[in-house]
Order: sequence, then structure tokens, then C-alpha cells
Amino acid sequence: MHPYKFEHQGVSLEQAERAIILIHGRGAPPWDILGLAEYFDDGKTWFAAPEAYNYTWYPYSFLVPRDQNQPWLNSAIDNIGRLIASAEEALSPEKVFVMGFSQGACLTAEVTSQNARKLGGIAVFTGGLIGNSVESSFYKGDFEGTRVYISNGDNDPHIPLDRTEKTAQTMKSLGAEVHLDVFPQRPHTINMDEIDKVKHWILNRKPL
Repeated sequence: MHPYKFEHQGVSLEQAERAIILIHGRGAPPWDILGLAEYFDDGKTWFAAPEAYNYTWYPYSFLVPRDQNQPWLNSAIDNIGRLIASAEEALSPEKVFVMGFSQGACLTAEVTSQNARKLGGIAVFTGGLIGNSVESSFYKGDFEGTRVYISNGDNDPHIPLDRTEKTAQTMKSLGAEVHLDVFPQRPHTINMDEIDKVKHWILNRKPL
């Protein structure tokens, strides 16, 4: 369903010391999420943003039964997994980071949790695991202490807080070191507090 294509910027993957994969939200082009690169660019990073067909990874809410979003959902998971694997061919997994916003945040959580393993870090900016419920049978592996930052507003119009909280619990149960931030009355967006915390805690490996 989704052609395998992505936008990229920064240094070449062959020269990079770090890869950051950024996954866009519903209706947004990949270069929109690539705008985050300016906050994380140290001159040594390869940034890549996969592109969904018509800029939408799956047609319905992430809270409907998974079958209703097929075959788009599996195609999205396969494409993002393929891009992560390409980065891991050039860099060790500990140098690969995955981040996404909204629909892209849901996929960030989903792709990494279906095959949990040690990564450089994960940022789920307003998202949660996909399906009408969180089914533990879909998720396996061991994050081995990978730092996972998860955020949401206390009343987001698209992502219920209880699903974000359940996602944090699930990823923690898979061995991730999880930090969950909840922002009162925050609109559906990424704010600078979230960006600064990801840069400080995940990228610079500093304590919060």
C-alpha cells in the first residue's frame, strides 16, 4: 500500500555517528516532521522521514480493531521496520533513534514494541499502541533499558491519555526505561519542553 520512500537530511548515513528516524502524523508530509532535525542536529546525524501514501499511514482511528486499518497498517509497519533495519546496517542499534508525532507516534510505539530490542532511544510524542485494546501477545522482546520518552496532554482530542499510560506500562514491561510527561491543557502539538527533554535525556544521556 505504501511505497518505500523517505526524505532525508544531515550527513550521509555512511558518515553518521547517529541516525534519527522521524515518523510524520496524519496528513503531514515527511518534511514537516523533519523540521525537528534543527533541534537535534549536531553535524554528525543522519535524519530520515518515511512517507505514507497520501500522507496517511492508516485510514481510521488507531483505537479501532486492527483489522479495520488493514492492509495499510501492516504496510506502514513493514516500511518503517525496513528503514530502521537499513540504519542498523550502517550503525549499531544503540546509535539508532526512532521518534514520531500523533499517528507517527502510534507507529513509533507499535513498530518498536512488536520487536523490542536495544535502541539509542524512542520518543512517542502524543501517541499510543494501536488497536481497540492493547494486546500483550503482539509485543515481545527486550528493550534492554532503552530510554523511551512518551508525552500527551491531559485531554488530547485524538489520543486518549489512558492509552498513552497503558503504552508506557507495556513498554516498561518489555524492559524500557520510560519517562511519561502529561501536560495540562496542551493542544495537539509538540512543545519545546518535550523537545528539550528528549535532547537532554535521550540524546545527551543526562538525568532528568
